Amino acid sequence: MSTIPITFSGFPGEGMLPSYTAVGGSERMASTGLSAVLLNRGGRYPRRTLFQELKKIGFDYILSIEGPQERYDVEDLSGRFPFIRFILVKDKITPGEGINLAAAELSGPYFFVLWNDHQFFNGINASKMTELFGGRRLCTVPAVQNSRFEILHTLSSPVYCRDSRKEAIRTLPGAPAKENQSTLFPYDWLGFYDRERFLRLGGFDREIVHPHWQLMDFGFRSYLWGEELRSTQVIRLVYDGAAALPDSTAENSYRLFYLKNLAPEWRSDHAYLPLRCFPGYLARSGWDLPGAWMEFSRERRWVLKNQNRFQCDARSLAEWWESCPDEPCCPDELSAGAGP
Repeated sequence: MSTIPITFSGFPGEGMLPSYTAVGGSERMASTGLSAVLLNRGGRYPRRTLFQELKKIGFDYILSIEGPQERYDVEDLSGRFPFIRFILVKDKITPGEGINLAAAELSGPYFFVLWNDHQFFNGINASKMTELFGGRRLCTVPAVQNSRFEILHTLSSPVYCRDSRKEAIRTLPGAPAKENQSTLFPYDWLGFYDRERFLRLGGFDREIVHPHWQLMDFGFRSYLWGEELRSTQVIRLVYDGAAALPDSTAENSYRLFYLKNLAPEWRSDHAYLPLRCFPGYLARSGWDLPGAWMEFSRERRWVLKNQNRFQCDARSLAEWWESCPDEPCCPDELSAGAGP
């Protein structure tokens, strides 16, 4: 067994990569351009059976993201399955950070993310997935069924709400009804990802540690910066156990999500975070004045740094979504109705 400790000083885009060790993965199984990224949710799932099933699908490589707990079977498994690269992290990380690690490790153009409690349901292979979805968009999100084979509400849509007192952007879940529907973020991180687009976007934000808000940040940033995510029913996954339950509790991660995605406004050809947002942010953040100003100023500098990458603001995105979500996302149409 070859164990090589690798520590990256940074990640293309936002944030830093945690230290990790890569074990195995010297053998390439196929040449489709698509690798599998396997997230581990815990539980005693039959790893050998799962690895054999993924091998049959024909992925080039399989990367298994292993948590900080001791894995006594890694040495044996890396010998039995030389096409699997085990990514051993030192500390607990978010699923998004695990995907960032995988994208940094891989060299092929595409990767597919799934969990260890998922199975492919409809017999599709890696070559067909690459043929159908390669080079089309940032992420294609599969249909997902629970253990009773019921279709889950894996789609999410932003909705602009306004009454006499306030304005807000909210999200609504939905079940896929046809092919190629727009969705705001990859449900449970699942999907067929374009690696180059993913790296260019900056991956998942490691500072946003709450799962729901990490996904929301990734989805909003994708669309605000001109990318898109679509659903497919050609790829179908099924949970072996209970489906993941969403948790949208508003906590520290929400503040970062809000400042980076909902608060910026569009002005002619760039985005900016106006100072007039600060009083309201201070009142709702739970910070004292110095702490709130420090966080607000930091994210305002982030928006300034990336101002030309924005194609619209969140309000314009929600209004476009309501009018024509099944049409390709057009930056010119979005920005035409954004801001003064």
